[in-house]
Amino acid sequence: MTDPFAPSRRRHRLRWLLLFFALLVAGSAGFAWLRFIQPASRDAGFYDLTIQPGQGSSAIAAQLQQAGLIRDPWMFAAYAYLTGQDDRLQAGEYRLPKNLTLRQVLSRLTAPAAREERTLTIVEGWSNQELGEYLESKQVAPRQEFLAIVSRKAAWWDEYDFLDGRPPDRDLEGYLFPDTYRAYADATTETIVRKMLDNFGRKLTPDLRAEISRRGKTLHEVLTFASIIEREVPDGPDRRKVAGIFARRLEIGMALQSDATVNYVTGKKRASPTLDDVRTESLYNTYIHRGLPPGPINNPGLSAIRTALDPESSSYLYYLTTPDGTVIYSRTHDEHVAAKAKYLR
Repeated sequence: MTDPFAPSRRRHRLRWLLLFFALLVAGSAGFAWLRFIQPASRDAGFYDLTIQPGQGSSAIAAQLQQAGLIRDPWMFAAYAYLTGQDDRLQAGEYRLPKNLTLRQVLSRLTAPAAREERTLTIVEGWSNQELGEYLESKQVAPRQEFLAIVSRKAAWWDEYDFLDGRPPDRDLEGYLFPDTYRAYADATTETIVRKMLDNFGRKLTPDLRAEISRRGKTLHEVLTFASIIEREVPDGPDRRKVAGIFARRLEIGMALQSDATVNYVTGKKRASPTLDDVRTESLYNTYIHRGLPPGPINNPGLSAIRTALDPESSSYLYYLTTPDGTVIYSRTHDEHVAAKAKYLR
């Protein structure tokens, strides 16, 4: 027998099912809307973000989530796509408040305010002191603030694995890679330091790391040796030979007697340090203390680093540079003294 009430019950169940799905959609939409209009954080601080050229919206969304600037990377990418802004995301450096909504974050990344950029040329062989003076002269960062940041270990130093082998009492001398950089005029000092460390990490290729390991050296030792070479000999045909002299002195236990290390201690820039300078007590004074100093005396370039790994062997133990730039080599101390009398009158 046919149930006359069956169609009515089916319609009733269908209405409840439709109502359930409507409520589910409305709830999901409401939840999504709240996630859309509410900031990911109530923190009033700022985060320095760098968007690389060619980065897609999905990669940028993941970076934003990792930085704590948005909650849902899929929502950011979807909103950017649906509003036609995914191809308007611009590469560059941004200083974003942490309490922005997703929409505000996207707005900042698609229509950044015009910002003045500056070119910074960091010279190979500059010490941190010289680097700080340069940044201050360019009105990019106060010297003392820069020196404080590169001297006191911060939590973000742990992001750079190549700093692990650095003695814990050493600063970032030697690890700030000399190169040409572009930075916004309002970039923080930390951002500038990070740029140099990021660049160092890229230059320290797997092949270079493997070569350091093959030579039985630590990165810190190589950078320390390279920094002495950087200051002692300009890049050229004599660099590997002079590096070989220093390497031989280390091998036989002779003091390095590097004038560059004395100048690092005294803060002077003498071609030939005075006797008083040479007697200045410091672990960095390689006339007094044998072996390598505790750390780099400047920030060496890639050429000096490679030379430190491949010095030229010879029978020479001494050298001097004449006023016209010619390098004179000697095998014995007596030969060296005679060369000084002849060429350095």
